[in-house]
Parts: sequence; C-alpha cells; structure tokens
Amino acid sequence: MTVPLGVLFDGIAYGMLLFLISVGLSVTMGLMRFINLAHGVFAMAGGYLGATLARGHDVDFLAALPLAFAGGAILGLVLERGLYRHLYRRGPLDQVLLTVGILFVATAVAIYVFGSQQQPIALPASLQGRFELMGVELSRYRLFLVACGIVVTFALVYGLEGTRFGARVRASVDRQPVAEAMGIRVDRVFQVTFAIGSGLAALGGALGIDVLGLDANFAQRYLVYFLLVVVVGGPGSIVGTLVAALLLGVADVAGKYYVPEIGAFVVYAAMIVLLSLFPHGLSAKRRAK
Repeated sequence: MTVPLGVLFDGIAYGMLLFLISVGLSVTMGLMRFINLAHGVFAMAGGYLGATLARGHDVDFLAALPLAFAGGAILGLVLERGLYRHLYRRGPLDQVLLTVGILFVATAVAIYVFGSQQQPIALPASLQGRFELMGVELSRYRLFLVACGIVVTFALVYGLEGTRFGARVRASVDRQPVAEAMGIRVDRVFQVTFAIGSGLAALGGALGIDVLGLDANFAQRYLVYFLLVVVVGGPGSIVGTLVAALLLGVADVAGKYYVPEIGAFVVYAAMIVLLSLFPHGLSAKRRAK
C-alpha cells in the first residue's frame, strides 16, 4: 500500500504545481476572454529569475519566491499595457498569433541569454529529504508545494468572491459598459488581474524547477499541460482548475510510474475521459446541476 500512496502524494504535489502555473491562464481566458498562449513565458521567467537569484546572488530559495512573483507580475504589466490590451476586443485568431509570436521570441531570448542547458537550483535544508507518515515516505519539498497550492486556492477564491476587487472583476467582465458608467476603471481592473495571474505563473515556475526542470523550451514544452488543465477544469473557475490539475497530475505521475512505456500518453487519455463526461469542463457541469 505504501507505493500507491506515495505515487498519489507525488501526483497531488505535481498537480498543485500545475495549478499554480495554470490558474492565471484560467482567469485570463475565462474572465478576461483573452487567449494567452504565452502564459508559460511568465512561468519560465519566474524560474530563471529564481534560479539566478539563488545561484548567482546567494539569495535564499524561499526569499527568491516572492521576488519571482513580483518579476512575473511586472512582466505581465508591461506586456498587458504594451501589447495585450489592444487585442481585448479583437478575435481569437489575433490573440493566438500575437501570443504564439511572443512565445517564440521568449524562447530565442532565453537560449541567447541562458543557453539551452537545464538550470539547477539548490533547495534549503528545511525542504530537502523525506519524512515518514503512516509508513509512507513523503518528500518535504512536495509537501511544501501542496501547502502553497492550498494557500493560493483560498486566497484566490476569497479574492474573487469575498472582496470588492473581485466584484469589480466580475462586473467588468459581465457588463463592461455598466461598470464603466458606475466609475469602475475597467482597464485598471484588467491590468491588476493580469499581473496577478502572471505573478502566480512566475511563482509556479520558480517553485517547479526541482520537479519540472527549467530550460529555454520550458514554455513550449508545458503549454499543452497548462491548456489541458484549463480546458478540463473550465476557464475562469478556480476550484475547477484545481480539481483538473490534481486529477491530471495524479494520472500523469501514475502513468509514468506504472506504465513508463506509454506513461506520457496517460494524461491525454485522462483528458479524453474527463471531457467525455464533462464536455464543458468540470466547473460548468457543476453549475448546471
């Protein structure tokens, strides 16, 4: 029993990491109606920033995490103000072409600056090693990932459902002319929302170096995973994105552990099953009941 429980725990930790990176994409696609296929660029930027600070400037890993979030948020603000806001009312094709172009440019820049090799990072002693719980050896680092995912989930749900800013976000999305007439700065609301989503992606990228790895092709390699999480969970749903990330994370880890020959395809099989049962996403199915 210890092996299945260990695989389940590692899958949950991996799913939490996917959630941290993907939730910003879910928000921009579901609430802001913007298709940002360059979302992984923010995760890659956060990873490179965290690795550079920890390795080259002797910054503690835990201290580098909020700096990675801030760096991703600033990059998101720059792109949102400079490029993305001009396409909010344009069609999906224009948004896809722009963000795919940004993805390719970011990959080329990363190769030029950092090279194509993997970027190592040293975890603090408190996150290294394993501990035993009910006969199962668990990784301290993966437990930390799970804790981060739980904290972010509660913070986002409360922020969107229990604060005035969350009400402004929903009003700006549902009735933008009415929101503007009531004095809500819709452009400012979108700007802050996009920055938060980008910062969370950067935070996930920095947290995931030890699990996902980090190189110049990171944003392209994991783009499909991020899109799978958002589509299965339902764009715009925090809880749906979390559930989808956990299910796909467990499926991916279990497939690679038990059937390594075809393990990379198990997550796609899980996606097909989930979308067959919930064609509009997990959250849409729940709202329909």
